[in-house]
Amino acid sequence: MSDVQARPPRVLAIANQKGGVGKTTTAINLGTGLAAVGERVLLIDIDPQGNASTGLGLPRSARSSSIYDVLISEAPLSAVTVSSTVPGLDLVPADADLSGVEIELGTQPRRSFRLRNAIAGLSSASGQGGPAYTYILIDCPPSLNLLTVNAMTAADAVLVPLQCEFFALEGLTQLLRTVELVRGSLNPKLEIQGLVLTMYDRRNSLSSQVEQDVRAHFGEKVYKTVIPRNVRVSEAPSFGKPALVYDINCTGSQAYMRLASELIGRERDRRAAVPAA
Repeated sequence: MSDVQARPPRVLAIANQKGGVGKTTTAINLGTGLAAVGERVLLIDIDPQGNASTGLGLPRSARSSSIYDVLISEAPLSAVTVSSTVPGLDLVPADADLSGVEIELGTQPRRSFRLRNAIAGLSSASGQGGPAYTYILIDCPPSLNLLTVNAMTAADAVLVPLQCEFFALEGLTQLLRTVELVRGSLNPKLEIQGLVLTMYDRRNSLSSQVEQDVRAHFGEKVYKTVIPRNVRVSEAPSFGKPALVYDINCTGSQAYMRLASELIGRERDRRAAVPAA
């Protein structure tokens, strides 16, 4: 068995409690970029808006089952997973039913562990001929609710898309506080995998100032790759396609390919730094 087959999938929650920061766009295109270089990727859409599902070309009418069934009825992830149009990239879709999860689960014990248990079951199935994913990306809602807590409890690390705007650092404080709370009570291994600067406009001095501030605060945690503001990337979801499929040559698509390569490099370095058991 190869190293790729032997190691468990790396689970990354893509999160930011602010909307409109490029979170779902990053989830879709990072997943596509990873798949394009040979990784086996599962994208779990856990946002009631279901935009990641739409952006990968799955219409709402085709979502007969979703992550809702996993969280409420504890259906296996494999039962709600569908293939996307991108080879190597599978999807667990979301729908509006997710909006009621917090109320429906109420005070049920271990309600924050529903997604973690489902991913553990998926990993077990991979040893029995099921899909052996190398990365699982979780597209979180733009709020710090039970859905986001489930994602962080299930994740190895959090990847934070950060829009290059004035309130970027201020909004980040609340997210980091949530990560600390989850680490302290639910998932001790949780870490910040990295921060990705999005919607960067080189014509705007504010983007440059935000980049300087973020890099000064977080140093090497900030990815070198910066995602530019790009019309073709914005257009792609309306066609149900990742930007990398819609227009591989646009600046945004090329940036996401570089981001995928940089992420793989970071993960390779992380594994090399961990002493062998």
